[in-house]
Amino acid sequence: MLHRFLACMRALVPVVAIAVGLIPVAGSVPPVAAQGTTKGPSGLPVPRFVSLKSDAVNVRRGPSREHEVVWRYVRAGLPVEVTQEFDNWRRIRDFEGAEGWVFHSLLTGVRTALVAPWDKSGTAMNLYADANETARVTALVEPGVQAAVPECTGSWCRLKGKTFEGWIAQQSLWGVYPNESFD
Repeated sequence: MLHRFLACMRALVPVVAIAVGLIPVAGSVPPVAAQGTTKGPSGLPVPRFVSLKSDAVNVRRGPSREHEVVWRYVRAGLPVEVTQEFDNWRRIRDFEGAEGWVFHSLLTGVRTALVAPWDKSGTAMNLYADANETARVTALVEPGVQAAVPECTGSWCRLKGKTFEGWIAQQSLWGVYPNESFD
């Protein structure tokens, strides 16, 4: 009898985890804007974009060290979106829509972005000396390039990499919200 009860409980755990949002549902699509922004327990807005502080970040199924590691990021500076907070844990989503939980100290508020990661054509995009298409082209960047974003105007963002710097249309980036401005 106890064996049957435990088997039923194990079968319910994934269903409950999906219902409370601990396990992402296949086909999740990242939002195109920060809609319904609230303040999390940290006092910071949720959702918000941050970046990975380390090149070794374990992503867990739930918000504790007892939850299994489901994958590991190996790219410091990768932009991710914080979609939920629980104590010192942050639920994050990457540009592919994958979600999981990481400890807050593995994230930083330094803003970064990926250039058009959805564009599989490989066609390079222009960076401009100023925030307009008539300015001088300073560099070409390919889809998937990761760079720091020191500022955005609401329609243009300044990208800065080791060997390039310039302005790009904000809608060409993953890691900033449409119409978001900051410096």
